[in-house]
Amino acid sequence: MSSALRRDARLDSDPAALAARFDLLHLTDAFYDDPYPTYRALRQCEPVKRLADGSLFLTRYADLDRIYRDTTTFTSDKTVEFAPKFGVGTPLYVHHTTSLVFNDPPLHTRVRRLIAGALTPRAINGMEPGLIRLIDGLLDRLTERDHPDLIEDFAAAIPIEVIGNLLSVPTDERGALRDWSLAILGALEPAPTIVQRALGDTAVTEFLAYLEDLVVRRRAAPGDPATDVLTRLIQGETSGDRLSEAELLHNCIFLLNAGHETTTNLIGNGLQALLDWPEEKRRLIDNPDAIKTAIEEFLRFESSNQLGNRAAGVATEIGGVAVAAGTPIHLCIGGANRDPAQFPDPDRLDIGRMPNRHLAFATGAHQCAGMNLARLEGRIAIAGFLKRFPNYELAGEPVRGGRARFRGFLSLPVQLP
Repeated sequence: MSSALRRDARLDSDPAALAARFDLLHLTDAFYDDPYPTYRALRQCEPVKRLADGSLFLTRYADLDRIYRDTTTFTSDKTVEFAPKFGVGTPLYVHHTTSLVFNDPPLHTRVRRLIAGALTPRAINGMEPGLIRLIDGLLDRLTERDHPDLIEDFAAAIPIEVIGNLLSVPTDERGALRDWSLAILGALEPAPTIVQRALGDTAVTEFLAYLEDLVVRRRAAPGDPATDVLTRLIQGETSGDRLSEAELLHNCIFLLNAGHETTTNLIGNGLQALLDWPEEKRRLIDNPDAIKTAIEEFLRFESSNQLGNRAAGVATEIGGVAVAAGTPIHLCIGGANRDPAQFPDPDRLDIGRMPNRHLAFATGAHQCAGMNLARLEGRIAIAGFLKRFPNYELAGEPVRGGRARFRGFLSLPVQLP
């Protein structure tokens, strides 16, 4: 064990010291490996933690639930916060300040309404047969590999194809999508390196150039707006409301990033968690109908997206702490989803947990528009994998990739007996 890991293990026995030492901009290897002792210490000792830069870090479920629902007091706009982080006018800055997730109404409302119109329950149900065929094919190919990786060869391949289908990206043009997504989201870490920002800027630039050409082709040959999200975004609403060209392109990038990260991490985290909790793995194999509640528990237990952000639009208070207008606020989803005030025995994986009102997809106006699609992907993928390979085991050391905002694996080598 490294000296940093030994030090954090000692601090875990002293929650006050662990909470006092927490620095979002200088995270340790031990934190990346397992952030939950830190979240627990913060929740117990400093649930409204003021960081050195004046921002707040929140870990209680009730605080996050309130902020997600109060779009009058708390803003999602990031034009001020992202200026020093990315530089005004850089590709990353323009992308993240234009996309759906980092905006307030009216832009958020307009874009969300257009996207949601193509993700109705009927439309999602219609995707199920194609998803089953896709996943069955991926499972077949896993058996042909000498050293299969659950992320590269399975979990990451599913949302790329699904989002590619939603935007009607030609199959032979999808090769770069995952790398672009990882680079753009990697730069969203609390303290991105110069290299991460450069890779992110390059990815945005290349993705925009590709989308500009794709949009030209789609305008010339529109798809069905009921199922083709790109056509729907291009055509706008029947009322005549249209997105600008920049809004259109950047929200297509957002769709890929949001859909890719959530689903890849859900599948990878879920299958790894079952290895750590073999009794729950056996329980799910013996009761495959429990897959719906199991998916909710995977989302709670190892939330794909661990950190969200807001800012105080006006002076307010949180948990008795005065908050000045403009204060940046970090919403610790991973901590809130293990809050014992909301979830009994929160550090235990329970595939039948009910109720389970987790915040993995946020809540309120910004609740993830594609959450039911992600759930469907997760259910079919994990259930199908367990049915085919109930005795799977790790075949090497998993690689998480050192990310705090998005918790998932870059590599998960497995043995398939």
